[in-house]
Amino acid sequence: RKEQEVTYTFRRTGADEAWVMHFENDWTIDGKLPEHAGLISLQGIVNREKPQLYFVYPPEWDFKFTPSVLDFLQNDRFLGFTELNSLDSAIAQFRDPLKGYIVWDKSVRTSLIVAFTLAGLTDAIVISEDEIPLAESHGLALEHDFRGQFTGQSDVEIYTWAYEAYWDRCSRDYIVWMGGEHGQIMKPGVADWGIYNRAFFTDLSARPTDVEEYQMTRKLLSEQNKFSFVFGWHSYKKDTEEQHVSLTSQYSLRVEGLHTLPNMSFSSQIPPSPGFVFRNNHNVKPGEKKVPKEKVYIACIQTDCLGIGGWTEPGRGEIPYAWEVTMNWVWLAPAMMEFFYKQATPNDYFVGALSGPGYMYPRSVPEEDLPVMVEKAHELMGQLDLKVFEIMEYTDGGFYSGSPDLPKRIVDAYYDGMPEAIGLINGYAPAYTFAVRDGRPLISYDYYLSPTQPEADAAADLEELAVVNPKRPYFLLVHVRNFSDIKRVQRVLNRLPSEFELVALDTFLNMAGNTPTFVERYRDGEK
Repeated sequence: RKEQEVTYTFRRTGADEAWVMHFENDWTIDGKLPEHAGLISLQGIVNREKPQLYFVYPPEWDFKFTPSVLDFLQNDRFLGFTELNSLDSAIAQFRDPLKGYIVWDKSVRTSLIVAFTLAGLTDAIVISEDEIPLAESHGLALEHDFRGQFTGQSDVEIYTWAYEAYWDRCSRDYIVWMGGEHGQIMKPGVADWGIYNRAFFTDLSARPTDVEEYQMTRKLLSEQNKFSFVFGWHSYKKDTEEQHVSLTSQYSLRVEGLHTLPNMSFSSQIPPSPGFVFRNNHNVKPGEKKVPKEKVYIACIQTDCLGIGGWTEPGRGEIPYAWEVTMNWVWLAPAMMEFFYKQATPNDYFVGALSGPGYMYPRSVPEEDLPVMVEKAHELMGQLDLKVFEIMEYTDGGFYSGSPDLPKRIVDAYYDGMPEAIGLINGYAPAYTFAVRDGRPLISYDYYLSPTQPEADAAADLEELAVVNPKRPYFLLVHVRNFSDIKRVQRVLNRLPSEFELVALDTFLNMAGNTPTFVERYRDGEK
C-alpha cells in the first residue's frame, strides 16, 4: 500500500516554548476556585516576561475555543507546550518572577477581588489559607493577609479601602469588573489580563438605587482615561448588563466582556503569521447590484462573539451565516483571530460589533465623543476587512422593555463615520429603525431566535412575519442568540415554504439597499 507522507518540523530547544494546564469545571470557594485563582494570578505575572502559560478551560466554559486555539498554536504556529498538572508544578516552573503570596479570606468573597488588584501591583500570587504551606515550601514570602480584615464590612467599605491603598498605582487604561456569578462561585477568567496590566478590580453596582455603590462606580469610571477599557462583566447579583454598559458609555469607556474571557495575557503576545492578512468572505463585488425576486429573504447573524456558542459546533459552513466579531481581538488576541479567519468557510461572513470599538450604547456616549468612537470602530473594521457593522442600543433599560431604536443623529454619525460600510445592523430583540443611504441600508432585526424556542414555533413565527409584512421582497433579519448551533437553525429554516430564501448577509443588504421595501424610520419619529 502507499506509504503516508510524513512531515517533520524541527524546533530549537527553548524556541517558542510554553506550558499548558487543563482546568476542571469547579469554581466554588470550597472546591477548586482557590487553586484556579492562584494559577490565573500566576499566569498574569509570568506572562509579562513573554507568553509562557496557557490554560484550557472546560467544555462548560462560556468561551469554548481554548482547546481549538491550543491545537492551532501547536499545529499551525508550531508552538511547543509542556503539560503542568497542579499549582505546585506551576510555581516550581515559574518561581523566579514571583515576589510573594497574598492570602484572601474564603469567608469574604470580595477579598479575592481585592487580592487580584494587589497581585498585579506586587507580582505576588493569590492563594487561600489552605495553600500557605505550599507557597512557603517554594520560598515565597507573605505580601498581605486579608483574613479577618474585611469581616462584617460592606463591599463599598472594602473597595473604599482598596481605592485608598492601591488606586494611584493602578492602570488608567484598564479596569476589571470581576462580576458574573456570585455567592460561592467566581469565574475569574479575565483576571490574568487585569493582573498583567496592573488594573484595579471591583464588582461594584451600576444600579442607581444602590446609592453608595453606584456613586463609587461613577467615581472610578470618571477617573479612567477617556476611550479606555472596562474588562470583565457586571455582577449578575447587583445590576443588569444594560445598567452597566449605559454607565460606562456615559464616560466614553469601552466594555470588553466577559469576566470569563481567557488567556489574554498569553494571546495578546502571539502575532499573526508572517504575511497573514485578514480576509472576509465577501459575496458581492464592488459596484454589483443584486436583483431580488418576489420572495422573503432571510439572513442570520449569531451574536455575542465568535467564541460563545456555535462556532465549534456541527453545521458551520453548511448554510450562509454571519458572525459578530469582537474587533479588539485583532490586538488582544491576533493569532486567535487568525485562527477564526482561517477556519472560516465560504459561508461564514464576519460583521463588526458592537456599537463601537468595544461594547457601548451610542445614546449614552457624550455627543461630542460619538464621532471619535465611530472612527475608532471604523479603523478596526479596516484591519479586519469588515464591511457591515452592528449597533445595539439599550440605554432605556431591558432587552424586552427598553427601546432599541436609534435617533436620526446617531444613524447619521455611523453613516458619516463608516463610508466603506455596505450596510448597518441594529437591535437585539426586534427593533424598528430602518434607513437607506446611497444603496447602503440600516436594517433592524425582525426576529430573535432564542436557544429555547421550540423549532416548530420559531418557524411559525417567521411565517407569521411574512404575512404581516406582505410587500415583496421582504427582508427578514434574524438574530440567532449565542449558545445556538447551526444544525438547529437549519431545522427551523427547513420548515419554511419555498417563498423563503436564506442568503448571505452582504447579498441580503445589497438587495435591500437597492430595492428597499421598508419604511425609513428613526427613534425620534423622523422619516
